[in-house]
Amino acid sequence: MSEIFGINPSDAGLGALLTLVVLLILTGRLVPRRTHEDVIADRDNWRSAYLESEKARNAEHEQTGELLEMAKLSGHILTALPHPGHADEGEVNGGDRMAPTPRART
Repeated sequence: MSEIFGINPSDAGLGALLTLVVLLILTGRLVPRRTHEDVIADRDNWRSAYLESEKARNAEHEQTGELLEMAKLSGHILTALPHPGHADEGEVNGGDRMAPTPRART
């Protein structure tokens, strides 16, 4: 039989075996079945949550690409529109449509 913590279990008495079991429990090498099953279930839940998160991230990445294409298209459309000249004849700065007042000659 192999040694555990430097002790051969077949050579040890009842006290040594009890000490060995306590050491295994304290070091985390011996855990109850329920604890082990909980750890496995948590691992599986984490994995499914991760996969769901990755699906959402991929969908977001695709949508971002589509939005970027739409923004580029909008930019091209806006640059292709004719640029308005300065104020039209009947329009003064600020969008006032009243005719400009004549300036007094001094």
